[in-house]
Formats: sequence, structure tokens, C-alpha cells
Amino acid sequence: MPTRSDATSADQPAEFDSKAFLKQLTERPGVYRMYDSAGQVLYVGKARNLRKRVGSYFRKTGLAPKTAALVSRIHQIEVTVTGSETEALLLEQNLIKSERPPYNILLRDDKSYPYIYLSSHHDYPSLTFRRGRTRKGLGTWFGPYPSSGAVKESLNILQKIFRIRDCSESYFRNRTRPCLQYQIGRCTGPCVGYISEEDYRADVRHATMFLEGKNPAIIRDLMDSMEKAAANLEFEKAAACRDQINHLRHVQEQQAIDSEGGDADVVALAQDAGVVCVVVIIVRGGRVLGTKDYFPRFSLEQNEEELLSAFLGQFYFGSETRREIPRDILVSVLPEGHELLSEALSEQAGRETRIRRNVRGERRKWLELAETNARQTLLTHLASKETVYRRFLALRDLLDLPETPGRLECFDISHSHGENTVASCVVFDENGPLKSDYRLYNIEGITGGDDYAAMQQVLTRRYRRMVNGEGKRPDLVLIDGGKGQLRVAREVFEELGIRDIPLIGVAKGVTRKAGMEQLIDALTDRVFRVPPDSPALHLIQHIRDESHRFAITGHRARRDKKRRQSSLEGIEGVGPKRRRDLIRYFGSVRTLRDASIDEIAKVQGISKVLAEAIHAALHDE
Repeated sequence: MPTRSDATSADQPAEFDSKAFLKQLTERPGVYRMYDSAGQVLYVGKARNLRKRVGSYFRKTGLAPKTAALVSRIHQIEVTVTGSETEALLLEQNLIKSERPPYNILLRDDKSYPYIYLSSHHDYPSLTFRRGRTRKGLGTWFGPYPSSGAVKESLNILQKIFRIRDCSESYFRNRTRPCLQYQIGRCTGPCVGYISEEDYRADVRHATMFLEGKNPAIIRDLMDSMEKAAANLEFEKAAACRDQINHLRHVQEQQAIDSEGGDADVVALAQDAGVVCVVVIIVRGGRVLGTKDYFPRFSLEQNEEELLSAFLGQFYFGSETRREIPRDILVSVLPEGHELLSEALSEQAGRETRIRRNVRGERRKWLELAETNARQTLLTHLASKETVYRRFLALRDLLDLPETPGRLECFDISHSHGENTVASCVVFDENGPLKSDYRLYNIEGITGGDDYAAMQQVLTRRYRRMVNGEGKRPDLVLIDGGKGQLRVAREVFEELGIRDIPLIGVAKGVTRKAGMEQLIDALTDRVFRVPPDSPALHLIQHIRDESHRFAITGHRARRDKKRRQSSLEGIEGVGPKRRRDLIRYFGSVRTLRDASIDEIAKVQGISKVLAEAIHAALHDE
């Protein structure tokens, strides 16, 4: 049976460690849920930046009494990453309605989400505000949107641009002269025949295309007007155009949290440092209701396809409580024997159930959401204080150290065909990654591609300062590499007179497969392997992978700086024109980085596939 990572799990610390939790928490938008020691949800909230928002609860001063009472009861926090802040808001409201947490404000009227309604069956359709979607009428619904205020303000702007009526049918039929909306330029006067039905339909068609996100021409026109006004020093007019652009972008934003898509379970798997995390997102009636995460045990011989197959079998058939089986099960990888598993699930459910990997539209968004949350939840688990401490104890026993190491340092080298060589030094302590002590070293004066010389330079620079009393002393040093790199490290230590710090090389095995690493002791030259399920090996894998990631990130930054590239340069398919259009549309790279894939794809010339590549490149951590 998979093990739920809930508050009663043995993998969780007895007391919530906010410092360790915040260190690994993402800065992307999402929803957070706070639980007490009994596993009951206390509070549900949304955030544009999860790390900053959750971190605000744990500041030392300035908390309101109610907030302080909430914080004192927190035993666990779970997060769900979303594509945008608006999606986070909608998911937050879904969870508040279903969980009814005691520290949230619960609306007694339980209002539905606001929509924009187009009465398209009428000769002269109206564009109006509606709360709650119904099946009555022959009109077109757009939404849902996060707040009624945003919809009403956006409708005002749309009426300024397209001049479509917003009056009721009885009011429209009984007019003999134009109303105030016509006088102030927000209606074309169809009630008194001031516009032909054909021209009015053209305005309606343009408004519909814009609300569906298919025609960004209006935004481009407003951008032209804004730039022209700014050039003519008409700054108030330029500011008004800027505000209109911002509102129009907001109203056209598509929602992945609430849409038509039926029922589905979305299952994604993430694996790192000997730990597997499986996240299940529950979607019912096209609405994301919540997520659950699991940490199943597995053997080294199992690949992701086999592991997911075993998990799904246990998830749907191994529970004493019969689980609801939806029509669609969306997966990050196709499980082994998925056709047979689909048949068994269909028989259990009494109708067809499909296991699918290649999906489009809203289902693709759900799957991407699950994959993102699987990675984030795995990082949270790996950063758990108790998990890290257990691994440090195992490492002490593995290497037969006299005391549990308190500080580990790991080194790696990164370059592109010998150019822009960068070395990384990553530090772990009993709380996990100590990012404030991470260091990058620009390597100069060596032959391009000579990793041995690069390793010698970085170790000499780092530990010469330590010998002179300027740096902290590690309890164990790890070198990402084989016997050659370790030999260089040993020579540096001998030259500097360092004899009491253990030095271990981490070499990939013959198969270069995770779990098959070989450890090399610099003092004895002994080469040995560690069981793949060893917590000590998981700690070594974690710091080695983090060192590799940090080295690559530093190398890319140095390469881009040398080439004077922006963060958009180097993305395949994004040339000077597309970079200019992206910056022109969003205003800055920062705003672009906060945008969802669907928003990026609205820029002229940017396809959905290219938008995904841009989004991934800007969020490459």
C-alpha cells in the first residue's frame, strides 16, 4: 500500500520546522493548506509567491492574535502549485467550500463564480454579467472569473471598445430614443436602428474572439496608441491605454481550475535521491477539487512504468474503502501493462475507463499541474529536517566516522566545450541544503576542458582560505568524479596540509544509472558500492545532484553574461522579432516570467509548443 504523507506519517517531524520548509518552497503561485496535529485542515490560502506568503506567517513580530493562534497549531503545510494567481484563487475557493476550514471566512450565501454572458440568440446580442452558469438560454458563457469586480470593470472596458449593449430585453424593446450609454459612447444604439445588424454582428464577433483568446489584435492596437501617445507627451492618455491593456489581459485569461472536462484522476510521478513521490489530483465535473501525495516504497530494479503500474493497482484495488474510478486516468508515464489495467478498472467501474498519457487542452494543463506538484512535494519531503538527520546518521555509520558530520561540501565542474568553465561548491548541514554558503568559482588560466586543472584550482582557492582561518571547516568533502578528480583533490589536501577531513569521490557506475554509484575513499583508494535503498546513498545523491545543478546554472549565467544575452536569448525558436514582441506585449521579462503558458501563447507568432518552451526556459531552476 502507498503511504500517505500526512501529519501522522513517521517521515514527518514531531514539530513543524518552518525554517526548513521555507528554504525549499517554490516562489511560484499556488495554494497552501495548513493542518493541525490531528490532520484536520486549519486554513486554506492562495499566493502569488508561495515562499513569501507562507513565510509571512512565521515572522517574529507583527502577527494578529488570530494569526498567532493559527500558527501555534500548525503541524504540517501542503502546497499545490498552479499556473497563475487566478487559478490559485479559484482552487482556493473550491477547497474552502469543500473543506470548510475554521480559520477561513466562510460565505453563508456560498456564491457561485461570476461569468460574462453573451445572448447570442438575439438579433442584437447583449453582453452582461451573470453569477453562476446555467444551461438555460441559447447564449454563450465566458469564464469563470475570480471576482465580480474584475468582471464588471472588464465589461465596462469591453463596452468602450466594442460598444455592445448591456441592457435587458424589455428595456431594449421599448426604447424610442437612444439612452445615456449611447450618449457617452458605450453603445452604438441598435435599439433605435443607428447601426445595421451586420455591423453590430461584426462587433459581437470581434468581442467573442477576444474573450476566447483567439484575437490579440485589440491589445496590439492599444499598444500602438499607448506608444503614440507617449511619443506625443500625452502621458495621461498613454496611462489609460496601459490600464486598458492590463484589464483586457486579465479578462481573457483562461482558467485551468474550472472548465468543462468531466471527471479524471491525474497521476504524476517524481523521483530523486532514492525517493519516489506520486501526486494524485482529483478532478470532478471539470473542477480541480484537491491533491493527495504518496511516497511508495520501491526497489532499484523497478523503472517508472513498473512503479506507476504497481501504484495504480494498489490505489484502486488495494484499499479497503472502494475508491471512485473516473472515466479518465491521466498519467505522467504510461504504466506497464496499461491496457490490461484499463480493462480491470473498466470492469470494476462498470463502464469504460481509459489510462492516457498524450492529452491536449485542459487535460494537458491538469497533467502539467500534477507533474509540477510532484516535483515540489518531493523537494519538500527531501528537505524535511528528520529525513535529512536520519541520512546524516546513516552516512556516519557507512563511513565509520567518529561523529555525525555537521557540514558536507561537494564540488563539481561545468563548461561548454571547454569555454566559460565554472566550479560549484554546495553545502549541506543537518537541515539540508545551506544555500547561503553555496559558492561559484570562475575558472581561469587553464586549458579548455581540463577538468582536473579546474578541480585543482577550485579546491586550492577554497581550502587555502580555510587554512588561513577565513572559511568554515567541513566535516566531509565529496568530489563529483572518478579516481582522476579524486587524485587531484588528494594532492591539493596534501599540499595544504589537510589530513583530518575525509575525502570521498562519487563516481557513476558502469551503467551510469542512479543507485549504481561507486564511492571512492581518498585515503585507502577503496572502491565500494552502497545498497540502493541506503539513506546514506540518498544523501550523497542529493548533494551530488544539487552540486551539478548549481554548477550548470552558474555556467549558463556566465556564458549569457559574456555574450550579453537576455534570459530570452538562447531559447530555440525565439529570435529578435519574437523577443521584441514578447517584451512589447508583457512590458518586461519579469512580467513574462509570471505569465502562464496560455498567456504567452496569446502573443502573435507564439505557438503553444513554443510558449511551453519559453515558460520552461524562464523557470529553469
